[in-house]
Amino acid sequence: MLEISADGPLGRAFAIVEWVAAQKKSVAIAEIAEALDLPIPTAHRLIGNLEDRGLLQRTLGSKRLVLGNRMLLLSARAIGAAFRTARRHAVLQEVSRDLGEQCEIGVVRGTMVAYVDSVRVMPPTGLQFDPGINAPIHCTSTGKIYMGQLARSARERLIKTLELRRFTDRTITSPSALLAEVERTRKRGWAKSNEELVKGVVGCAVPIFGPDRILIAGLGVSIPAARTSFEALDAIVPKLQEAASRLSTAIIEDESDSE
Repeated sequence: MLEISADGPLGRAFAIVEWVAAQKKSVAIAEIAEALDLPIPTAHRLIGNLEDRGLLQRTLGSKRLVLGNRMLLLSARAIGAAFRTARRHAVLQEVSRDLGEQCEIGVVRGTMVAYVDSVRVMPPTGLQFDPGINAPIHCTSTGKIYMGQLARSARERLIKTLELRRFTDRTITSPSALLAEVERTRKRGWAKSNEELVKGVVGCAVPIFGPDRILIAGLGVSIPAARTSFEALDAIVPKLQEAASRLSTAIIEDESDSE
């Protein structure tokens, strides 16, 4: 059972949001009340206020709760601001310059990847993952990495509920095919996408881990297929992994400095 600070309604509301955010599935009001030792009427009142502000929301066709769109947007902006520190942005600039291609950092929020920082060293061609852009997890490399980090049951449950919208003739729209691709991603530790979101653009991504090896983002590259083939992406991965390791180190050291 979590302890709630005696800060009144605000402290209890923060505790509710924090607890819901830590779960890997939607939750019922009764579960929240039990976990936080709240009277049911109090839980209903606080959760109603959080719903009104878009910080929590009901899942489609259910009374169960997940983080709301406003909370997800706020989270993405906060992570984006953290990644855009001079030290971390410099790592992104360096790997982009080294590869001669656009590189981006994406975080998963719900069923979308939110791109929070990007660098390009050449005039834009094809796909542009500028900060603030969102893309579905099923056709992005960072999304595949995220799904590969989930427990198998959670992964299968999520993929079965996704709207596997077709963007190109190479978008994976079969749940079984997506599960197989995510399993390949999980085994090799990085992901690639073959013109699945935009025709003529291929890409790959590697995980960025925070403390305790928790996945917090993906570091990716997007390249016109006319310049680099899908098969040739494998040769880019080591440079991305080295940059991701430096970003992970910077995040861990920054957290230690703030304690």
